[in-house]
Amino acid sequence: MASAVLPSGPQCAAAAAAAAAAPPGLRLRLLLLLLSAAALIPTGDGQNLFTKDVTVIEGEVATISCQVNKSDDSVIQLLNPNRQTIYFRDFRPLKDSRFQLLNFSSSELKVSLTNVSISDEGRYFCQLYTDPPQESYTTITVLVPPRNLMIDIQKDTAVEGEEIEVNCTAMASKPATTIRWFKGNKELKGKSEVEEWSDMYTVTSQLMLKVHKEDDGVPVICQVEHPAVTGNLQTQRYLEVQYKPQVHIQMTYPLQGLTREGDALELTCEAIGKPQPVMVTWVRVDDEMPQHAVLSGPNLFINNLNKTDNGTYRCEASNIVGKAHSDYMLYVYDTTATTEPAVHGLTQLPNSAEELDSEDLSDSRAGEEGSIRAVDHAVIGGVVAVVVFAMLCLLIILGRYFARHKGTYFTHEAKGADDAADADTAIINAEGGQNNSEEKKEYFI
Repeated sequence: MASAVLPSGPQCAAAAAAAAAAPPGLRLRLLLLLLSAAALIPTGDGQNLFTKDVTVIEGEVATISCQVNKSDDSVIQLLNPNRQTIYFRDFRPLKDSRFQLLNFSSSELKVSLTNVSISDEGRYFCQLYTDPPQESYTTITVLVPPRNLMIDIQKDTAVEGEEIEVNCTAMASKPATTIRWFKGNKELKGKSEVEEWSDMYTVTSQLMLKVHKEDDGVPVICQVEHPAVTGNLQTQRYLEVQYKPQVHIQMTYPLQGLTREGDALELTCEAIGKPQPVMVTWVRVDDEMPQHAVLSGPNLFINNLNKTDNGTYRCEASNIVGKAHSDYMLYVYDTTATTEPAVHGLTQLPNSAEELDSEDLSDSRAGEEGSIRAVDHAVIGGVVAVVVFAMLCLLIILGRYFARHKGTYFTHEAKGADDAADADTAIINAEGGQNNSEEKKEYFI
């Protein structure tokens, strides 16, 4: 909004031009109003004319208001950006019927503009016939929401671990839109490019997305933020991700989870993937399948178990993405067995180091955790018993050692002097003992 003082000559010329452009029936009235306005122009100053800028969404209604402080009934006029008179007092010389008078008084001229378009943008002038004349302008800004919002995925079907490109385009908006990306509830970061054409903007955002099996069926959402848009304007596409099978072995029988000689064993292989695995096979690792084993689709049945059935049984499943397997380690116990060792059951093994995942490891069977805890306690008890036994042995050895070396210790001289009658005999006994003395004595005889 701005105000300026205009010379009276151009202002009168503009008013006369507006009267000349009016229909013949209205032309005379405009000229009379012009003459009366000229007669009412005061010689003093101090009046203020002011307006407010207007922001409007395309297709809606804009309201322009020319307001006067301390009005003295001076004439108010509204002009469009081409300086054509829209309203002179309460008369509309301009033929555009979208302009309608909302209020006219000595202190205000209020006009509405319906069905606003981008071509209506610009400065609109309010003029007040004072001496000197005053002018103020208001700027109409038109907001245009994006006309089309499109999302495009590079591939309709992706494979797990693959990186795909997703693009979202918001066309013909003003100003340029802001595009945000979401995968489910998680916001992602894309890269946007803006193209301008005839005061309109087209924004394209690119998202590079690495997909996983968990992303299958998850929506990718393109959301637009724009001052002309209320609420959430968005579009979305659902991801379709293919992934290799996930294999799990479930023991159906025996129910107590302990395989003894003479019992039967029934295992069921569950394989889930996209696309669904079409074939599930059972093999025995590093050995042939027992002759009395029965295979029926995903089920493996072994009747009358014996020790020769011990080994690893593998369930394999595959689809167009890849293959996977899960292993079951069978150990057949004696008929008197009541508990099973920890090394038993089934384990799903990855096809490569990258596929190792804790969720891919299966529990061996019901009650195995209790067996593992029992074995752990047994091992700890055994270790403690060995340590105690070793300490007892060490104490016994040390006791015997000290018992054998207990007593009085003598020097060689002291040992000889114990039984000697005189010093010479003591020396002889110390050097060779009593036997040597006797030998010497016997030698002299």
